[in-house]
Amino acid sequence: MASLPAQSAELEALWLPFTPNRRYKRNPRLISGAQGAYYFTPAGDKLLDAAAGLWCVNAGHNREPIVRAIQERAAQLDYVSSFNVSHPPAFELARRLAALAPAGLDHVFFTNSGSEAVDSALKIALAYHRARGEGHRQRFIGRQRSYHGVGFGGLSVSGIGNHRKQFGTLLPGVSHLRHTHDPARNAFSRGQPRWGAELADDLERHVQLHDASSIAAVIIEPVAGSTGVLPPPQGYLERLKAICDKHGLLLIFDEVITGFGRIGAPFAAQRFGITPDIITSAKGLTNGAAPMGAVIVRDEIHRALMQGSDWSPELFHGYTYSAHPLACAAAAAALDVYQGEGLFDRARELESHFEDCAHALRGLPNVTDIRTIGMLAAIELASDPDAPGRRGYACFEECFRRGVYVRCSGDILLLSPPLIVDRAQIEQIFATLARALTEGST
Repeated sequence: MASLPAQSAELEALWLPFTPNRRYKRNPRLISGAQGAYYFTPAGDKLLDAAAGLWCVNAGHNREPIVRAIQERAAQLDYVSSFNVSHPPAFELARRLAALAPAGLDHVFFTNSGSEAVDSALKIALAYHRARGEGHRQRFIGRQRSYHGVGFGGLSVSGIGNHRKQFGTLLPGVSHLRHTHDPARNAFSRGQPRWGAELADDLERHVQLHDASSIAAVIIEPVAGSTGVLPPPQGYLERLKAICDKHGLLLIFDEVITGFGRIGAPFAAQRFGITPDIITSAKGLTNGAAPMGAVIVRDEIHRALMQGSDWSPELFHGYTYSAHPLACAAAAAALDVYQGEGLFDRARELESHFEDCAHALRGLPNVTDIRTIGMLAAIELASDPDAPGRRGYACFEECFRRGVYVRCSGDILLLSPPLIVDRAQIEQIFATLARALTEGST
């Protein structure tokens, strides 16, 4: 694979996110192009994308309808503020998203990322309770091993220790449910584990400790993603929703990863048959072609906030690039591709083959667990006691060298290929992983 010279001073200006920068700059991995399910290096080497970029390129790279839509919009309207003005495609996109979401979630607030969508959802929840005369509901309940972005709000409700430990106490008034993974009972799960519904009852402990009248919302990923693909146990989401309804707590589904077909439905809410009060989305919304996020809210929440004078904003919140014209064009074109090519149904059709190929790695060196649901998989490796994370990173590098791009999160390898992959490409992904695990330096 081609790279810049290790001594090049040109590397030093760029500080890469979530990257061991010193190691990377000794041998940088560079991408110069992409098409369909593949990346291309400056040397012209082909790299099968087994991560859909960063969980987002669900329809594959550089899809012509999306590229054309962005180009045409840029030539017509480069930018307009969403403060007191807007543009027609923003309203049309909001209408389409509301129609795609579960019934009753009818209003869309646009952001620029999943992190911003989560922070916006938390603020909307607080504002909603205040508008109803329950401003004392200010506490949030997150969950261990959850990821909700990198804003201070989202980071506060997240539950991955390494993401939090450098940044102090974060927001007050946040507590966390137990996570749902018990390797002794649900390791090597295919889809939803059979054990673990009772873990939802941990919410009652928080209600008893803090009193329901102090809690604004519970936020979870329906399928925890970045922590290592943790599908919800059978009955868990139903139980959690019932407890939220019992105590008047809003339930927020963070669907930044699971939205737009990743587990074979427009949203995980529909796959699991559970309708939350708020859904956050991003990533697949534009197929990764432009930064955009969205918060989709229940009608009752929106109506509660549509009060006050005609000359004052109902919600003092927003972003310079909310509903950016180019992002709206990308999102509308992405929805056309998803629906026109039946990619959500295709994910369900590929799911069994993807699952079988993933679980075929069971028994290989250092593999301690495999979890799959939809077009998501996690391969967990035993950590080197002296160097946690080394094995996962080494396997990521070895797969890259062999022409397949996977993600690693510590010693967990994460797979989420574009929904356009075929069976042969799925087999190539897992065959490459198998060789990396057996022949590489992990």
